[in-house]
Amino acid sequence: MASRKEVADLAGVSEATVSRVLNGVGPIKEETRRKVLEASEQLGYVPSALARSFARSKSGNLGVVLPYVPKAHLFSAYFFSEMLSGIGSKARDSGMDLLVMFSTPGEVMNYTDLFRRQKVDACIILGARNDHGEIAAMQQLQQEGHPFCIMNQHFAGESFMEVDADHVEGSRLAIRHLTDQGYRNIAFLNGPDSYSNSQERLQGVQIGLNEAGMQLDSSLMLEGNYSRRSGVEAAATIASRIDEIDAVFAANDRMAIGVMHGLRERGIKVQNFPAFVGYDDSDAAEMAVPPLSSVRVPFYEMGELAASKLIHESLGASASIVKAEVALETARQLLPTELIIRASSIRN
Repeated sequence: MASRKEVADLAGVSEATVSRVLNGVGPIKEETRRKVLEASEQLGYVPSALARSFARSKSGNLGVVLPYVPKAHLFSAYFFSEMLSGIGSKARDSGMDLLVMFSTPGEVMNYTDLFRRQKVDACIILGARNDHGEIAAMQQLQQEGHPFCIMNQHFAGESFMEVDADHVEGSRLAIRHLTDQGYRNIAFLNGPDSYSNSQERLQGVQIGLNEAGMQLDSSLMLEGNYSRRSGVEAAATIASRIDEIDAVFAANDRMAIGVMHGLRERGIKVQNFPAFVGYDDSDAAEMAVPPLSSVRVPFYEMGELAASKLIHESLGASASIVKAEVALETARQLLPTELIIRASSIRN
């Protein structure tokens, strides 16, 4: 294996110059850069990742903070797996590694410590809670100039970098699809109000109903926790009013499929189900019985976008994998949603 000294000798430069060229540190003449790269290629010299990290005073890690949920298989959940895939794709293209961490339930994550100890160069936060401690921790990150991005949560009044989907429009599309077919008694199974996307889904539902000259019936407002089990539990209420409820809109596919399962457990046949629309358009939606209409959320693209914005900010404007128009966007950015119609919501 060739050494840095051999590259320097062949290129006619110092070892320090070889290091600066290969690590992109400091101003270098184009002719010198070309000589070093040609010599490196000719000798097959590859600098170690550790050496690159020291040269840049960077860890080479893109941090991803996930909420710790006991007994939950987060990596198998469509929501997390798709976003992590998108994040990982961009990290790989940039030569960065992912450092996945879990927040401790009931405790505020010490985000600044991750940067001070050079564990990460930038950080993506998933499942952030809307409480004073969490907000204060992220405000400190911002004040110290550490690059971070929040995904799938909005903090009103703050100027954090955020990447999310347009949940208001997605929910509006779902409700209009149901009301356009004449469904009137629509049950809405939402997630906890502590999540901004739950609030935005509710807003979209209200807009869709208002457009149809209707209002949300508070007795048809149900709350789950985005788990399939909470959908099964909500099925008890829906089954008790099965002759009255025309349709069910659930804030994610897991809850919608849970309701379907709960209705079957209570002896209600599929042909007697209300219409169903879920949210996320997960792989399970197509396999549901009947196939589940769902609002498609571009989780993979959200992950790519969040990583791209942070990689540009942590590596600097020379990072060629980031488009200029993406790099200039630093505030909240929403990606469009799309309603995918399947058999579960089509009136026979």
